Amino acid sequence: MYASYQNLKIEVKTGDKHVAQSPYVLKGPIYHENCDCPQEDSSAWLEEMNCPQTMPQIQRDLANFPTVDPDKIAKEIPQRFGQRQSLCHYTIRDNEVYIKTYGEHVGFRIFMDAILLSLTRKVKMPDVEFFVNLGDWPLEKKKSPQNLHPIFSWCGSSESKDIVMPTYDLTDSVLESMGRVSLDMMSVQANTGPSWEDKNTTAFWRGRDSRKERLELVKLSRKYPEIIDAAFTNFFFFKHDESLYGPIVKHISFFDFFKYKYQINIDGTVAAYRLPYLLAGNSVVLKQDSIYYEHFYNELQPWKHYIPFKSDLSDLLEKLQWAKEHDEEAKNIAKSGQEFARNNLMGDHIFCYYFKLFQEYASLQVSEPKIRDGMEKVPQPDDDLFPCTCHRKKAKDEL
Repeated sequence: MYASYQNLKIEVKTGDKHVAQSPYVLKGPIYHENCDCPQEDSSAWLEEMNCPQTMPQIQRDLANFPTVDPDKIAKEIPQRFGQRQSLCHYTIRDNEVYIKTYGEHVGFRIFMDAILLSLTRKVKMPDVEFFVNLGDWPLEKKKSPQNLHPIFSWCGSSESKDIVMPTYDLTDSVLESMGRVSLDMMSVQANTGPSWEDKNTTAFWRGRDSRKERLELVKLSRKYPEIIDAAFTNFFFFKHDESLYGPIVKHISFFDFFKYKYQINIDGTVAAYRLPYLLAGNSVVLKQDSIYYEHFYNELQPWKHYIPFKSDLSDLLEKLQWAKEHDEEAKNIAKSGQEFARNNLMGDHIFCYYFKLFQEYASLQVSEPKIRDGMEKVPQPDDDLFPCTCHRKKAKDEL
């Protein structure tokens, strides 16, 4: 919504008939995304949002850090990573966001700024101080048990100890929702292509050349074009040899991927951030085994939510053959994957994940988070066309 309302009635119809429990009447006030009206009581907010009590990935990630000393990390992390990496040092105090950046390429801070500002508009955030890695690769290597540093990253790996957050892409898709030019988790579900029985039975992949196995996939496709349709939309990392990889093809709409029954998910520089959208469609996902993971991968189960194949692609053809010979099972895996996306990767789940992560991390701090030298305040957007009146603030001011 672009404006706030006292009450809201939503009708969902097909033809003239209401669907399910329609009309839905929401008693307000109901605030739009840009309305700065945080719920002071975070436990009430968590309950209203139906956030789960615990999130296994958060427990796993934070288990490496029994305590966090903000004074210590404020000094040590910039010394260790600040020269070579792109980092953001954030402090949230009294529900205001402050930042200091390190490194040259800090443009991706916009995604982190946006989710933190969005959360502080919705709920009173704990006072917390932390570092975000803006690069693709996780930073804290497992080999260094002494002096582990807590670094928040969008991607994790089995060889590192970074604290994983939902990717910038999924986060952006939640914040922009259907106003987004590219993909979002809502619109995918309305554009899942033909029914299972009418989908093309060729496996499908499009993307750029950001990993060696992607080159192998395209070569495989050229050898078995009736089984796999894989092509590059861009060459950036490797030399483009047309005799090996064929011509560069035009981008197609992501929604058109779902004309095909079998979707191949293969790593890029790190995990391929398209997996949430592929799962939300109603094609079956074949996922490459990988050391990299997003915040939800460890809750996914092979053969239940997707069909696994080896990282070197050596059994991909065999797995595709299995899917064709077990059509009903493949269809059920596609359905389970879609259910998983709907139940774990929509907007409310992403807000819950971020909040719980910062809440649990904040509880490990052994000293006060501080607004450090060189930090600047990240302001809330003020270009709102529809200003809102926050009933929570008004009530407080009158006391």
